[in-house]
Parts: sequence; C-alpha cells; structure tokens
Amino acid sequence: MVGRYMTDSNIDIQILDDTLKVERCRNFISSPTCGGEVIFVGTVRNATKGKSVVRLEFEAYKKMAISEMTKIANYVVDKFEVERIAIHHRTGVLDIGEIPVIIAVSSAHRKAAFKACEYAIDTLKETVPIWKKEIFEDGEVWVAAHP
Repeated sequence: MVGRYMTDSNIDIQILDDTLKVERCRNFISSPTCGGEVIFVGTVRNATKGKSVVRLEFEAYKKMAISEMTKIANYVVDKFEVERIAIHHRTGVLDIGEIPVIIAVSSAHRKAAFKACEYAIDTLKETVPIWKKEIFEDGEVWVAAHP
C-alpha cells in the first residue's frame, strides 16, 4: 500500500500501488441507515480517440492528492448528505481491464448518492494531482495533467 488516509469512520481515502477492490469500498460504505449506494468504477479501456491503448501509467503527488481527495470527500458529506464515502485511486502501470479509480458513496436516498458520486469523480479529475500516461503501440502521451 502506497498511501492511506482516513479522516473518520465515514471517509476512506486511499492511493495504492496494488489492485483496487470494489468489495472493500462497498463494505466500507454499507450501512443499515442508507438506502442508496452508488459505486463508480473506472476501468482501463483498450482504445482512445481511435487509437489502440496498450496500457496506462498513473503517477501522483501523493501528499497533495490525499489532501485534495479529502477535501472532495468532506464537501460531498456536507453538501449531498452522504453518510459514507470511499475514494481509492491506483498508481503505477495498469493493463486493459484493470481499475484505476473507485468512488463509492452511501446515503439515505439514491438521488443524493448519484449526485455525490458524479461530483466526486468530476472534481477528482479536475483538481487532484494524479497524472495519466496513455501508452499506444506507436507512442505515448500524458493526459489530464493538472494542477
């Protein structure tokens, strides 16, 4: 495990260099008070913009990434009335079909869970210092380089 941060019993933030587990996230967010659970699982696809992808590589500025992911989680809990949230991201080399990101949320009602999950993944992609390199058969390119 590369990095782990848990602000309290309702938020689980992890940056890992090994396989992400959907069931681990689901177990974390499950609660008898929650009727809605939404889990977003990002997977490595085999093509982008008409080019065949061989693999992806992810790098992170871990300390800042964990801080930004924690800000997202705290906002989601406050704004969308989410009871629990897990945000896990992978670093390193990932092959087609592997999981680079999981966001799981639970709330009393489904609408809040859907909105919160969408906000979390969109904001993560915009603000968290995690970079993705796409490797093709004929080259490579860094994408989504931010902050």
